[in-house]
Amino acid sequence: MSENGAYVDAGVRTYYESHGEGEPLLLLHGGLCTIETFSGQMPELAKRFRVILPERRGHGRTADVDGPITYEAMARDTVAFMEALGIGSAHLVGYSDGAIVGMLVAMRRPDLVRRLVSISGNFDCDGLTDEGRAFLESMQPDTFIPMLVDMYKKTSPDGPEHWPVVFEKVRRMALNEPKISPAELGSIKARTLVMTADRDLMTLEHTVALFRAVPGAQLCIVPGTTHALLFEKPAVVNAAVLAFLG
Repeated sequence: MSENGAYVDAGVRTYYESHGEGEPLLLLHGGLCTIETFSGQMPELAKRFRVILPERRGHGRTADVDGPITYEAMARDTVAFMEALGIGSAHLVGYSDGAIVGMLVAMRRPDLVRRLVSISGNFDCDGLTDEGRAFLESMQPDTFIPMLVDMYKKTSPDGPEHWPVVFEKVRRMALNEPKISPAELGSIKARTLVMTADRDLMTLEHTVALFRAVPGAQLCIVPGTTHALLFEKPAVVNAAVLAFLG
């Protein structure tokens, strides 16, 4: 555990770290990720904000729980986490699955979200590219991204043998969820930045539809990047996020 790390009982016993001072900003990691995947963002953001990084159920140092993993459940967990820490409102910056969780929190609990940044998030699983869907359908726990497999096995309280279980829960979720309507997106009141790679797992058309559905949203397409844009062009991502948050 990091010297900045702790656990809080938020329905799910949730591991989190906190860095920096200032307005609270939650960094919401992607599917099958740990908070280490924000290593290119956290130091820069922590110069201006109190950056809080929770690890959701079945991810990193937070144990899995019985039953399926769903975006709605993780959104409820995030609300409970904020309430458990007494965070009245915060900026939410979510990547991939974390972006979907952020959108759901902004829809369900607008009082908790100051500004929202959705990085490589989709609002409907039908928005995946053909290549993106093929990737999800064919990926296997033993041949998945080695860095993420290693981090899970090093950090999970469930032990390395639980990896295939969580892997399949998340894979199944991503193939069938989310199913958020444009009308629901229209209820988001927080100022929103929609960011994507120009070669992401979802189509550009889908991302533009998301941008158009959220009232007053801003759009940022990071050129020359894939779904791994956090690693490929961290300086570009950070500059856009910081400029938006003001």
